[in-house]
Amino acid sequence: MVEKSYSLEELSNAVGGILTKVHDVAINRVAPPKLADKNTLALAMNEDEIENMSESCAPAVLVPLGVNLEGISTIEVERPRLAFMKLLNMFYIAPDTPRNIHPSAVIDESAKLGKNVSIGANVVISKDAIIGDNTALMPNVYIGKGVKIGSDCLFHPGVNIGDFVEIGNRCIIHHGASIGADGFSFVTESPNNIEKARQEGAIKETNKDVKVFKIPSLGSVTIGDDVEIGANTAIDRGTIENTTVGSQTKIDNLVMIGHNCKIGNACTIVSQVGIAGSCTIGDRVVIAGQAGLKDHVEIGDDSIILAKAGVTKSFPNKSVIMGAPAVLRKDFIKRLKYLDEAEIMVQKYKKYQHLLEDYEKFLNEDAKI
Repeated sequence: MVEKSYSLEELSNAVGGILTKVHDVAINRVAPPKLADKNTLALAMNEDEIENMSESCAPAVLVPLGVNLEGISTIEVERPRLAFMKLLNMFYIAPDTPRNIHPSAVIDESAKLGKNVSIGANVVISKDAIIGDNTALMPNVYIGKGVKIGSDCLFHPGVNIGDFVEIGNRCIIHHGASIGADGFSFVTESPNNIEKARQEGAIKETNKDVKVFKIPSLGSVTIGDDVEIGANTAIDRGTIENTTVGSQTKIDNLVMIGHNCKIGNACTIVSQVGIAGSCTIGDRVVIAGQAGLKDHVEIGDDSIILAKAGVTKSFPNKSVIMGAPAVLRKDFIKRLKYLDEAEIMVQKYKKYQHLLEDYEKFLNEDAKI
């Protein structure tokens, strides 16, 4: 691995920090205080990490604005996490991508490849596909027919892109992701159990000879610019119109986005989220881990869905949503308060239960007279 090394001045300038220089040292890595050595810039971005500096061997440290430490060089920054991102980009070593086109790649003669495209071993590019300039496809990537991929993209091994998917510029798709598989869409000849339960509130009869028919997916998937999609995530194609993901949206590993969904710009969707078909998600929405959304739900711009929420209805802009079934955060807290009050009421009831029973007994005896 090629080692990268920077002076404290270079690092401070890169993050827009204020440098208080005690040591003149070359920095070749960044690490938490306890893991730092004599050539490390320690990252002390919170109170616990600042306290850990007393046990650190680091000659220099990144700290929030206004933090001063004696005997050590400091780089003070207003937004530590933003500076953290810039530093990691400086020390980041990109994965080895293929050089040119591997001889084992299978590329249809009608496909169009841009300038400086890198294609790894066993990649398949189907007919009429278009690959933009400087895009890298690592080994075992599959590109379906009519796919359009923008410039400067990176697809990690095992990515599968279905027919007619359109992907913008500078997108990163991680190992094993599936973009453009058929939607999970089926119909029965007569009302199925779900339809009966919705209409009648119960399942009264059973049709043992039910036949389930697949609804074809004629749409595809459209993904904007600067989107990142995590490993083993699946985004299904639309039934008639395209499933869409807006520019700047970041999607974690193991996320499921169903057919016909419309995901806005700059959204953050965390691991193990499941979004059922035909949902509309606004811009800048955050969906935390293991949340689930039923079909046809609409979530307004700038909303936050907290972890493990079970979303069964739509919410307006700037909503903070939690619970199962999900409600606004303020309503969820109110319910918790009611539960606490209910527990107190039950305790009081138990305390005076014998008096109530005696009184009921008295009333019953009085009624016999």
